[in-house]
Amino acid sequence: MPAPARSARSGAQTQPAGRPAQATPAATRPQLRVVKGRRADDQSVSRRLGRIIEWTRSRTTPLLHVTASIVFLGATLLGALALRTQMVQNSFEAAQVESNIATLNQDVQDAQSRLDELEASLPEKAKEMGMVPQEGSISIDLSDYQPSGGAQ
Repeated sequence: MPAPARSARSGAQTQPAGRPAQATPAATRPQLRVVKGRRADDQSVSRRLGRIIEWTRSRTTPLLHVTASIVFLGATLLGALALRTQMVQNSFEAAQVESNIATLNQDVQDAQSRLDELEASLPEKAKEMGMVPQEGSISIDLSDYQPSGGAQ
């Protein structure tokens, strides 16, 4: 006897023995719908904090570790902010000091140039007053000096 011919349909699904038949793919496809609700930003702080506490209780991480890490991050942030503020303040003061030094250097240069001008004009002014330049040197020896008036 010949074996009966098998037929296979392209849309038919065969199920293994002992398993219930599954629904067709069209029936299991999820349907789209509009979800109405509030955003996470609208939640109150206490509700968010409660969710965090609930999350820490449901995990192996205790609330103490989460709190310590938040405090550490906050302290690090504040420390970085304070350090940056101090650096900016020091930079501003250094710029002011450099500006004052530049101003004082300019004043010294102005005074030095004025002094050089006065020294250069000194012989000319002395001639106008009737002074004559010294010719030869004169020295006075006070080693044999005797004070008058008897003081010894």
